[in-house]
Amino acid sequence: MDVKKSKATVALMMMFMMLFLVNFPGCFSAASQQPNNKKSTHLKPHNGFHSSFLFPVTGNVYPLGYYSISLSIGNPPKVFEFDIDTGSDLTWVQCDAPCTGCTKPIDHLYKPQKHILVSCEHPSCGVVHFPESPHCEKPDDQCDFEIDYVDHGSVLGVVVADVFSLRFMNGSLIHLPLTFGCAYDLKNPGPYDPPAAGVLGLSNGKASILSQLRSFDLTRNVLGHCLSGKGGGFLFLGDDLVPSGMSWMPVSANSKHYLSSPAEVFFDGKPTGIKDLKVVFDSGSSYTYFGFQVYEGVLTLVRKGLTKKPLDTVQDKALPICWKGTKPFKSVHDVKNYFSTLTLKFKDTQNIQLELQPEAYLIVTEDGNACFGILNGTEAGLGDLNVIGDISLIGKMVVYDNEKQRIGWISADCNRLPNSLDSNYKEDIQQPYAANFGILEENHPKTQGSSESNVRVRNREL
Repeated sequence: MDVKKSKATVALMMMFMMLFLVNFPGCFSAASQQPNNKKSTHLKPHNGFHSSFLFPVTGNVYPLGYYSISLSIGNPPKVFEFDIDTGSDLTWVQCDAPCTGCTKPIDHLYKPQKHILVSCEHPSCGVVHFPESPHCEKPDDQCDFEIDYVDHGSVLGVVVADVFSLRFMNGSLIHLPLTFGCAYDLKNPGPYDPPAAGVLGLSNGKASILSQLRSFDLTRNVLGHCLSGKGGGFLFLGDDLVPSGMSWMPVSANSKHYLSSPAEVFFDGKPTGIKDLKVVFDSGSSYTYFGFQVYEGVLTLVRKGLTKKPLDTVQDKALPICWKGTKPFKSVHDVKNYFSTLTLKFKDTQNIQLELQPEAYLIVTEDGNACFGILNGTEAGLGDLNVIGDISLIGKMVVYDNEKQRIGWISADCNRLPNSLDSNYKEDIQQPYAANFGILEENHPKTQGSSESNVRVRNREL
């Protein structure tokens, strides 16, 4: 999950920006862009903030379980796809340094240049490693990083800074040097290779792209996503698209995650006896995960609710728990009436609840079976951590307000981009992508040696 707050100041970030303007003269430009003649919406800046950024999202929960956006990096710019992950903060991209274990062909990898390396003594390196300190033999060493995910996947690389080309919602374009990870050693034991080139870290850590944009006073430290069950959706950075009247719940200020207030679980409108459940909202996780005892309790209730229903258990390679009907199901709508609503009612809030209709915890597989999209988190390596993943966030606009340490959600049509946005953005956003599990265990370099069964490429000099 996220890295804790850093001691790096806005002034240091501005110094960092100026250093890169030397290397990329004229790249930090928004006002100099020619106005777009097409219809666009210029939303009024807040307290000097320019606007928000909006990105079409591609992806789905099943069969690939992956939601991503495209970003342009470099000069000249090259487009890369990133898995959107509110469970981590450091953005990274597969890069040719050269690369071990990369899933993209070499011509689709990011190619780093020597002059963009972040040194070990640079404040940006400290931000990436916080609360640990970078291990530097010499101050001018390159800044290395390693991220381990709870599904036992990991990435190793070096921290760099390069120009990102980003378009504001008012249509103006900005070229901005941002810090991210150049990942040249990947390990992913899962059955699917990640189709995206990297991960866009969206937690509230100072290393996140959003935190860097905020440090330049370009936008609010607020983000939101709207994921469609048909595939696609949209992501925004900034607060211009936050709807009025949204109900908010505080998130823990002392957690690495977007961690909720304690919740009580209701099934079919009735209390289950499961209380004080804290959940993490993680867009990098395809499915929802409950700790063993909660998982077993909820699954038992689901099975009891299916008594005398025309469903039989069946083996399906998609997920552990599945049912078949008298004939194959074509969509969740064919089977949802057999299941009941699961509700999380959060304490210490004004009647805030997360209602999970059957379509928020079921998928229909290619074989026409209905499968349970809530998984055993303890078995997956999460211990007692409970995770609300993409399957339970579909059809909702979810907003993470890092400035006020709160999270909110509201039902929304995520199939199309908001109508008021610039026509340069795609409106039809229904394309599938692939699977990922976004919660990370650590975000600092390993110093111990590799085992013979897991030989890693370490300390590669670019």
